[in-house]
Amino acid sequence: MNNQSLHRAAMISEHLAPTSELNMNETSAPIKTAKEELADFVEIFPILTNEILKELPGMDMPPQTIAWIEKMINVNVAGGKMNRGLTVLHSLQLLVEGRQLSRSEIFLANVLGWCVEWLQAFFLVADDIMDQSITRRGQPCWYRQQNPISNNGTTIGSIAINDSFILESCIYILIKKYFRNEPYYADILDIFHETSYQTELGQLLDLTTQPNRGDFSLFTLNTYRRIVKYKTAYYSFYLPVALAMLMAGINSTPAFSTAKDILLPMGEFFQVQDDFLDCYGSPAVIGKIGRDIEENKCSWMICQAILNGTPEQINLLKKHYGLDNPSDVELVKKIYGEIGLKKIFKDYEDESYAFLTSKIKSVRIMPQEVFIKLLSKIYKRDL
Repeated sequence: MNNQSLHRAAMISEHLAPTSELNMNETSAPIKTAKEELADFVEIFPILTNEILKELPGMDMPPQTIAWIEKMINVNVAGGKMNRGLTVLHSLQLLVEGRQLSRSEIFLANVLGWCVEWLQAFFLVADDIMDQSITRRGQPCWYRQQNPISNNGTTIGSIAINDSFILESCIYILIKKYFRNEPYYADILDIFHETSYQTELGQLLDLTTQPNRGDFSLFTLNTYRRIVKYKTAYYSFYLPVALAMLMAGINSTPAFSTAKDILLPMGEFFQVQDDFLDCYGSPAVIGKIGRDIEENKCSWMICQAILNGTPEQINLLKKHYGLDNPSDVELVKKIYGEIGLKKIFKDYEDESYAFLTSKIKSVRIMPQEVFIKLLSKIYKRDL
């Protein structure tokens, strides 16, 4: 280990909980490639799903109900990019500098990673209903899929609301199963509950900033930043890293504050990219059909158009933004092009990367690599 790594390890050790019970004597797992880590992560998904399903017969649930829940989990939890889930393991690996993780630590980190994926599935199933979205991960949204127990072609529809609640409950079944004897058990429960509430507040902000089509008074960057901070940044960026910190025995408030100070702006950067993709990304690449314009969303794109457009362009946007009609959508995109939003986005991306890189370089309380690895995953991603 070089001097810089030794220095960081010494600083981290100052912030480790004195009662940390990581088993240092377990056999270390061999170092694996990213592809092998992904395969290991995917491999435990059926194990965790089975933990949910095997309790149901004892609760007097009929086979039809068990089959429904199994399909619902497989469709909505699996199949994503799994970046959020894998971030728990990757962050833990970097937080325990100087040693390899044990097999048990890797397994537990991956369990928490899947809990993050389950949390996202809960949010997305509900969000798709509220937004009346069409596709998710290249398939019809869950609520639009055919009801598996119906013989008359009806869709799942509003049953998906209850399904989202079941997905959330699965998280706590798994946490109790694997972590109830860990010293950080209560902290894990707290952070999942807190993050769920923060994300739900963000969803409320998102849904209530466009009450009147053509009224742009709420479409400001301050409003936008508040929405994405709560709706996206906490669960997508802060939660996975904070879980790894808890596993590593870190209980220092300054360490968590440092993580939040970097990860929340990183989450905003990620969401701005998503808004750009919603407008210009190919559904085949992003796995969904963008509908921010049709749904009158307070997106980064419309906020920038308002800031940079002429009075005439803004008046046209007020007339056509938020209408679910292809010709109106095309006109809005045409105005975006005239304003030069692609260039504005590229400049924002470069500036944000420089800002985040500068903040990361100032970190001393924990390994900078935790944040560098996350930033490298999203900077210049497929746009």
